Amino acid sequence: MTRLQKVVHGLFLFAMPLIVAWYGFSIWTAILLVVVMLLWRQAITMMALMASPKGPELELETISASHFVEKARWCLDRLGVEYRERPVAGILGVMFRGRTVPLLRMRTGKVTSSIGNSAEILRYLWGRYGVELGGAADFLEPTPERVEWEKRIDDYGVQLQVWVYSHALGHRSLTLHAWGCNSKRVPLWQRGLIIALYPLLAAFIKFAFKLSEGHYKKATRNIEEFLEEVEKRLVSGQGTLLGGSDIDFVDISFASMTGLWLQPQNFGGGAADEVMLARAQLPTEMKADVERWIDRFPNTERYVQNLYRDQRVRKVA
Repeated sequence: MTRLQKVVHGLFLFAMPLIVAWYGFSIWTAILLVVVMLLWRQAITMMALMASPKGPELELETISASHFVEKARWCLDRLGVEYRERPVAGILGVMFRGRTVPLLRMRTGKVTSSIGNSAEILRYLWGRYGVELGGAADFLEPTPERVEWEKRIDDYGVQLQVWVYSHALGHRSLTLHAWGCNSKRVPLWQRGLIIALYPLLAAFIKFAFKLSEGHYKKATRNIEEFLEEVEKRLVSGQGTLLGGSDIDFVDISFASMTGLWLQPQNFGGGAADEVMLARAQLPTEMKADVERWIDRFPNTERYVQNLYRDQRVRKVA
């Protein structure tokens, strides 16, 4: 079933009760409309099954600026596998469909499946390509130590979401820009919708992340404690978090999360260029946090900048 067909069918399904009520159709006419809608859905499903597959096997649904998206995107780029990125105004999917990004769709034959959450996506990529690509996929091997660090880094990423929204949510134009309202890669109707629904979406974010002055301070404290631990691990000048000679998904995960506040060049491999903000555009207190972290954690800042300069494949021009 194509996305356009799904949208059209969904709109008719939504409008059907209104049509029945407006025209005062009988119960038998209403039943007939239900049968027609079921047959229509079945026809679309059968057409999709009979159609020849098009495009790459993998599709990554994204919010361009998301640090969790960047983690999955970077690993896909490093693997070198073909995939298509589909940027969306992801806040709409979270609020109205309960679906987060990144979301990876995988086509096997004529069947398409999907998986969410960056950690689960990385496990799938290891299982799918670990044998086929051999050494090129070794950076995804989920050893116990790597997985434990990934969990801690992902928690750091969640704390950063609280930090970002605590600063940015009161700045409508800044938040909308980060959500993609000025990006031509995001569908026009979604851009219009997030602009129109911003008060509702902002209220949802505030509730979902339990934003308050106390929560902001706690998140900031957790961020700084974690950065302090990473800083100590990197004091010797080692090139990776776990001390190996080659980076793995732990390094990629940390660099992706940290990229949310550090905003290094090549964040997103080019895919996030339209949503990036210059540091000078940040709210005063947010910019002060960033500058304090850069001064306080120089080894960490240098480590992440070097990863983006030397290891981040630029996928999108």
